[in-house]
Amino acid sequence: MQAFTRLDGRAVPLSLANIDTDQIIPKQFLKTVEREGLAKGLFYDFRFDGEGNPISDFVLNRPEYKGASVMIAGDNFGCGSSREHAPWALMDFGIMCVISTSFADIFNNNCFNNGLLPVVLAPDEIAVLMDEALGGNHMVSIDLEAQTVISPSGQTFHFDIDPIRKDKMLRGLDFIGETLMHGGDIDLFESKRAIGQPWLEL
Repeated sequence: MQAFTRLDGRAVPLSLANIDTDQIIPKQFLKTVEREGLAKGLFYDFRFDGEGNPISDFVLNRPEYKGASVMIAGDNFGCGSSREHAPWALMDFGIMCVISTSFADIFNNNCFNNGLLPVVLAPDEIAVLMDEALGGNHMVSIDLEAQTVISPSGQTFHFDIDPIRKDKMLRGLDFIGETLMHGGDIDLFESKRAIGQPWLEL
């Protein structure tokens, strides 16, 4: 997992509340366990019409938000089913941080487990970021170490985060990475078991 320390990027506003995981990545794109290639299905029903043509006024199709890496979202983002493809699709599209007033628990956990940073701010702070992202300057900064979001106009907002999750994000540690940190202990255990219980090696 890639470490997350600081992100300076373009913010795209998605003011809709209760966006569920089927809207983030519709079910027809769940036929793979690969994390790459899912960007094409991200918000598919919002981005494309019935013939597969881009809907020009949807924010992710507008040229001023091309290359956005931060999403300013409405309340209760990521509700619905527990599909891990949702954060995968966002990250494959280039979104590395989603800022909202609240996230569904399973989606929130999936984000942390895959290196996408979910940031919770107060409604009035989200409103500022949403308004500024709709304006001419879309650049925001997220500093995980300082736990701050800096708006395009320079306003600074502080966010809370579980210290264990923060440390794992800063070091780029997922569950596999955490396990590999104990590689020496695992090797020692297996060596002792091979000597003491050799029939298990057959």
